Amino acid sequence: MRLIAFAPLLAALHLATGAAAAGSPAADLVASPAFQAAVAKLDADHDRTVADIITLTEIPAPPFKETARAQAYLAMLKAHGLTDVEMDPEGNVMGVRPGARTKGQGPYVVLAAHLDTVFPEGTDVKVRREGTKLMAPGIGDDTRSLAVLLAYVRAMDAARITTTADVLVVGNVGEEGAGDLRGTRYLFNQGRYKGKISAFFSMDGNDPAHLVDKGVGSKRYHVIFRGPGGHSYGAFGMVNPMAAMSKAVVDLYAIKPPAKPKTTYSASVTGGGTSVNAIPAEVFMDFDMRSESAAELAQLDTRLQAILAQSVEAENGARATGFGKVTVEAKVIGERPAGQTDAKAAIVTATHDAITALGYAPVHQASSTDANVPMSLGIPAVTIGSGGKGGRAHALDEWIDVEKGPSVKGMSVGLAALLSVAGVEKP
Repeated sequence: MRLIAFAPLLAALHLATGAAAAGSPAADLVASPAFQAAVAKLDADHDRTVADIITLTEIPAPPFKETARAQAYLAMLKAHGLTDVEMDPEGNVMGVRPGARTKGQGPYVVLAAHLDTVFPEGTDVKVRREGTKLMAPGIGDDTRSLAVLLAYVRAMDAARITTTADVLVVGNVGEEGAGDLRGTRYLFNQGRYKGKISAFFSMDGNDPAHLVDKGVGSKRYHVIFRGPGGHSYGAFGMVNPMAAMSKAVVDLYAIKPPAKPKTTYSASVTGGGTSVNAIPAEVFMDFDMRSESAAELAQLDTRLQAILAQSVEAENGARATGFGKVTVEAKVIGERPAGQTDAKAAIVTATHDAITALGYAPVHQASSTDANVPMSLGIPAVTIGSGGKGGRAHALDEWIDVEKGPSVKGMSVGLAALLSVAGVEKP
């Protein structure tokens, strides 16, 4: 029954390969008996993969509290026969599938997905199912990817595929929000694999056609404006930190950043003061700045610092300072490096060709993902999708579609990309 059900997908893969990427290394790989056997295992194991998605989704992994899910994933990696399975001091869990030539000593091709979600402790993460749709917070970002990584290991084992290079499978912490890529920062800058990683795949999101080869950098500040405060009537005419903050926002929004490389800013969260009839002694504003270019981001950062200083100077010059002046303090609350992988790098061309060979139209994108860290270090890296449909990421009604045929076909893209970069030894 499985072979009969799988036949249409095999035919579709052969058709896509012949029509879209004839003669390319990725097309040859996709048409190979070993790859077809691996995809057959993805198909046969589809229910198991769905079960893994549900199991992991229902283990909460709020920001900075991913330990329970990490321990569960660690056990799964051990059960899949990987070597050197461990949890590092930052909380990342990982294991090695040794290559034929390097035999677990590196360099390593990394395939990673993040353990954390954006949802706070106490969020209901019970999975609901409606037909082929699964709904729960974090199910697509990024729990599905964690399960797909396990499916790839089973598929390669079943097809007796030996890669040339070592493959390091990672479930990392700290990708979302204030996590600030702490898991991948540790992996590349402090962990035991520092200096031993030759290529990095981050699996994040769903769409198999998406290929992120540019990392959007960001810098975020919590800015506090302080002043002496006073009665809104009796102390009228004294400096007001709210006025300084307002000027800073207006002046920031007068900047016209470049459209290419895309560079943006936002005044996003604000608060302060104690009463409607009191000049505030303290107010705050959070600012977010992003760019595909490290140089443009640095330039925007410099301009923001100047604007903050000028806004305080202007307010102190405009009103009375007898009881004190307005001051400003800018605290960095997030910083992600910008970077990109050369369009001619093997990981980009191989992934592009794998997407094409499986019948999809590649969409090159810029985004902020775990791949930012290796990109900024000059290590070839991309972010790919887990191979299915999904939506409402970061919302309580987040969903994915696990219809078998499209899911297996979509999952095949990442496997083809991984094998294209890691290499496949001939039997």
